Amino acid sequence: MPFNTREYEWSDVNIVVAGRLVTGIRGVSYTSSQEKEALYAKGNKPHAIQRGNKSYSGNIRLLQSELEALELAAGGDALNASFNIIVAYGNPSRGDMVSTDLLKGCEITEIPKTLNQNDKFMEVELPFIMLDVVRGYE
Repeated sequence: MPFNTREYEWSDVNIVVAGRLVTGIRGVSYTSSQEKEALYAKGNKPHAIQRGNKSYSGNIRLLQSELEALELAAGGDALNASFNIIVAYGNPSRGDMVSTDLLKGCEITEIPKTLNQNDKFMEVELPFIMLDVVRGYE
């Protein structure tokens, strides 16, 4: 059986924001983290690693028109919206196994807008926090 070493490409990624496939997306990143601390007792080496709270954050880079659509869907202010994001990696028509992550309860924390002389379009990077990342979502 041949082993597929092909990596996912940007064209293999589909991203759904608030139930809508977003075609004007230029990037996505997200992080899961957990507080961890070494537990010290007798001696000078840690006895264990203690775990604390988990946190989840990320950002999406969109064209301005996608931000405007998101704001319209949110009733005028995307900062007031809570939504899920689905990120699916892979192209089944090429035989790829599709891997899907569900980013639950996303809320945008700020909406910076910048446009410079000679720019051909506006790209907006929206940082967000979320409640959970479900890997292998079906």
